[in-house]
Amino acid sequence: MLCSLSTKLGPEELQAINTLEQELATPLLAFSCHDLKPAEMSSAQLSQIQALENRLGISLVAVKV
Repeated sequence: MLCSLSTKLGPEELQAINTLEQELATPLLAFSCHDLKPAEMSSAQLSQIQALENRLGISLVAVKV
């Protein structure tokens, strides 16, 4: 299972989240979870992924397609 920030929220969903944020007086982050399996990677491939992560300042996840 892999979760990421939700980017496809509709206007009603965004409004509901905004309303609750105001009621709670705190920001909320919306995540969506996906049933993905990790890909098997060699040590060399992992090193390439880690190098790009470090260069870009992000996290990457290799998944089976």
